[in-house]
Amino acid sequence: MDAMDAMDAMDAKPEFALPRPRRPLDDQPQLNLPRPRRPLDDELPDRRRTLFGIGIDALTLDETVQRCVAAVDSGDQLEIGVVNAAKVVKMRRDPQLHAAVTGCDLVVADGQSVVWASRVLRTRLPERVTGIDLFIRLLGEAEQRRLSVYFLGARPAVLATMIERVRERFPALIVAGSHDGYFADADAPAIADAIAGSGAHLLFLGMTSPKKENFVAEYGERTGAAVVHGVGGSFDVLAGVVKRAPRAWQRLGMEWLYRALQEPRRLGGRYLTTNAAFVALVARELVRPKETIISKQGER
Repeated sequence: MDAMDAMDAMDAKPEFALPRPRRPLDDQPQLNLPRPRRPLDDELPDRRRTLFGIGIDALTLDETVQRCVAAVDSGDQLEIGVVNAAKVVKMRRDPQLHAAVTGCDLVVADGQSVVWASRVLRTRLPERVTGIDLFIRLLGEAEQRRLSVYFLGARPAVLATMIERVRERFPALIVAGSHDGYFADADAPAIADAIAGSGAHLLFLGMTSPKKENFVAEYGERTGAAVVHGVGGSFDVLAGVVKRAPRAWQRLGMEWLYRALQEPRRLGGRYLTTNAAFVALVARELVRPKETIISKQGER
């Protein structure tokens, strides 16, 4: 190679493979990327779950107590309903009971089976809020805040024993009045007026279903109490007539079995029947296609 050829070789530019023009985005091949996951309803704040056609508030026990205290402070009235497996089954057969419970301002899951069902059906509730646990917590709040309470329910002797034991546990509690739960329907208006006349801030009803729910639906507002809470057989438990299941049984959701073992003749067959019906109801809801309904707490 002579000098001129060498210079020509140096001046020559190397050839590079130029990149192909990039196709517009719309022409790009589509990748099967996962779509953003829609959050479960329990991840959305301030929501009420719809389970078995019943609006249930997704609140913890602490949050429920806070709602009750807020109702007293604001002068509003808060009627509380509780649901467990047996009541869910009964509500489907009793339109009046269904209307009474769903008409409450606040509805919480009293039964562990309802919490488990909410998880299976992807409408998760945070925890169980039992009527008796809420009852005891509210008694403590009432004592601390100098709020008066009224007890309605149970047999006269059981009611008297319960009040005596409650006063031992909460010595500064103001008991505005009490009345046993064995009264005729015709006496209900006068009892509601007596509760209103007592000026009680909190009303606790220790009566069975559906009597307590129907009383709340019919006369709850008339009583004038800021918080109206049906506590079922809690009066019997606090009076020592009925023993509550140990914590381990409660955590396993077997409190119903503990109660059935205490009164097998009266409760054994009833619990087995309602539990079987509840399991069938969950299975039916699980296979039935539906759109989850989410509404804000307090909406009707």
